[in-house]
Amino acid sequence: MPGDENSKVNWNADEALSRIKKYCAFQERCHSEVRYKLIEHGIYGDLLEDIVVTLITEGFLDEERYARSYARGKFRMNEWGKTRIKQELKARQLTDYCIRAGLSEIGDAEYLETLKKLLTSKSGTIKDKDVYAKKRKLTAYAQTRGFEYAVIASALEELEL
Repeated sequence: MPGDENSKVNWNADEALSRIKKYCAFQERCHSEVRYKLIEHGIYGDLLEDIVVTLITEGFLDEERYARSYARGKFRMNEWGKTRIKQELKARQLTDYCIRAGLSEIGDAEYLETLKKLLTSKSGTIKDKDVYAKKRKLTAYAQTRGFEYAVIASALEELEL
């Protein structure tokens, strides 16, 4: 249906700028998400670059702010570890500087406490009586959540699971 938000109708320059501003105002976005959205609606080349520059200068786009917000949200809401967050930010083509800034939002004490809570919760679901098998399963679980091996080992030692 023409004019439907979900249809892939090509936008003109003014419409593209206004719609993409709304898109960015609704939620933090990274450059790659905005570029994808513009290309999806027929905006390419110099026009695309001009729109991105306008968004940056007007404060709608800020990769560092995005990385910080993303890292905080994924850690606190989804309980992801730093490795997983870093991979996701890299997939969004953020710079190493922005990734480091994002990860700096996660405090070490809060990080360890979250991991301990996850491990304690998961520990109750593991039926193995063998301590080593249980630790191996807990370690694998925490690594799939994106936590680093050294932090996992430290948490398991503290918890004595």
